[in-house]
Amino acid sequence: MDYDHMCPRYERAMVLLGKRWTGLIIRVLLGGPRRFKDLQEQMPQLSDRLLSERLKELEAADVVRRKVYNERPVRIEYELTEKGARLEPVVGEIQRWAEEWT
Repeated sequence: MDYDHMCPRYERAMVLLGKRWTGLIIRVLLGGPRRFKDLQEQMPQLSDRLLSERLKELEAADVVRRKVYNERPVRIEYELTEKGARLEPVVGEIQRWAEEWT
């Protein structure tokens, strides 16, 4: 790996994943599909507006999928795509690092 030059792909990934709350949203969704209110309950300090914004960004990046169920009342769930699920080893390594060093 060449650490003397910035890789544009790495930079794009860090811009997306490095935003506040994004890593926590991904970590929660690694546990399976969640409704908006479920995400709110697990991260009560995160405002509804910012949660919605982060979910839209992750959806646009094909990391999260928004599933709408045609029920009454309408049910909406968020889940990781295959691309998002591939972050599981990364999240696990960050967890191990945090347990050892923070």
